[in-house]
Amino acid sequence: MTTTIGDPVRVLTDAQWALLELLLPTSAGRAGRDFANNRVVVEGMLFWLRTGIAWRDLPAEFGPWQTVWKRQRRYQADGTWDRLLTALAAMADDAGNLAWVRRDI
Repeated sequence: MTTTIGDPVRVLTDAQWALLELLLPTSAGRAGRDFANNRVVVEGMLFWLRTGIAWRDLPAEFGPWQTVWKRQRRYQADGTWDRLLTALAAMADDAGNLAWVRRDI
């Protein structure tokens, strides 16, 4: 899936996805079925977050809303989002792209 300018359901560029893909868990070694296309599911999560729609109203391009919802819940419960945010912040800081602001209270 490539991101096209003006496509309302695409959130990530290919470069952004390449980075996220390295940081997200895979279904390798898990019992049960393999994860559905991880990019489509993550794009669905981001679309839901950006728009604030009900899960059941997620556009069909993202697959079954239940799959997107379950993966979102799993990533939230197992700390995936926390680890991802920490890793992205560290990468941005190392590259000099993160401005730290001190607030004296």
